Amino acid sequence: MTALLWAGAAGALLFNAVFLADGLTRPGYDPVRQPVSALALGSRGWLQTTNFIVCGLLVTAGAGAVPAVFDSLLLAGAVGALGLALVASGGFAMDPMRGYPPGTPDRAPEELSRSHRIHDAAGAVVFTLLPGTALVAAFVLADPAWKWASGIVCAAAAVGAGVFGQAWENDSRYAGLVQRATILLGLVWLGVLFTHGAVR
Repeated sequence: MTALLWAGAAGALLFNAVFLADGLTRPGYDPVRQPVSALALGSRGWLQTTNFIVCGLLVTAGAGAVPAVFDSLLLAGAVGALGLALVASGGFAMDPMRGYPPGTPDRAPEELSRSHRIHDAAGAVVFTLLPGTALVAAFVLADPAWKWASGIVCAAAAVGAGVFGQAWENDSRYAGLVQRATILLGLVWLGVLFTHGAVR
């Protein structure tokens, strides 16, 4: 069980590290405006695609240890679904748009591909479960400190997901920044929870 928890922690935390480093070093990419998913496009797109799939699988594997360690099938299901949604996000790329990859028109295409629509659906699951998993944890975890921390993360991630949705629809220059902050919050919390379970 401990190995599965460490796998989950690695997946949650490594996902953040890879998209942050790749976004800051990718030529022609604006991490403040453009979403994490756009990193799966272009000549270096394989890196973010791999990040989605490998880290999603690690999070899903970590979910297998949750019932025994945290005594909650509901929490395990939420974590596992989050991991699988990350995998699906990697399996179906978004369409080029809004200036990335370089040379792409600075707008959204009039018609979206099937891959983009599936990617959007998987992303909606991710951004529902980032606060949703923390909400479940706030109810099922026994430690009062973890209950409060999980509740705070839930509220903040829910606000972040809502703000990102509006920012993306309005093509805000800060959409990527809001998205990154929300993902970081949710996955750092999850990585720390996995680590807590592994060392307690």
